[in-house]
Amino acid sequence: MVHQQILTGRTVDLLPLEAIHQAALLAAAADGELWSLWYTSVPGAATIAAYLRQALQERTAGSAFPYVVQDRNSGKIIGTTRYCNIDMGNRRLEIGYTWYAKTYQRTAANTEAKFLLLQNAFENLECIAVEFRTHWFNEKSRAAILRLGAKQDGVLRNHRIDAAGVLRDTVVFSITAAEWPAVRQALRHKLTPAFETRQ
Repeated sequence: MVHQQILTGRTVDLLPLEAIHQAALLAAAADGELWSLWYTSVPGAATIAAYLRQALQERTAGSAFPYVVQDRNSGKIIGTTRYCNIDMGNRRLEIGYTWYAKTYQRTAANTEAKFLLLQNAFENLECIAVEFRTHWFNEKSRAAILRLGAKQDGVLRNHRIDAAGVLRDTVVFSITAAEWPAVRQALRHKLTPAFETRQ
């Protein structure tokens, strides 16, 4: 059986999400009032308890490994991400449910967190492919996924019905095990300046 591991980086650490992180995640989401974004799902005060409960239930079921992302310099929880739709029989999983406090968006934090997740997925969990999915209208997320080195597989039309009853088109991306060495090299190159500034 696969167990969730702490993933340690140079600028961020990924720690298994627990109920005790509720206040810290609400504080992170308040930086930018992220719960007001219509094209993604970030918890606010009214939804954080259900959000955590679902994440922890999925971990118990073995279908997800939810993490909080911690800034190593300040010790602050700055967001969350997770492995989801884990299918170890087919050696595939998805990286999703990712969001960061506005202050940390478009910084090295997301790049390193994704690097740690991808490295663990391909080198420890021996995945053959890692997926990313996002809303068609979440242009920032789509651009960020492409910057990681993922390739677009396609668009799932009318894939889901959101909380407002609106049909969502979902864009699917992936990185394969064969592509990982090149993606790893590119991500390390992108992260080098960030690491150097933290010396």
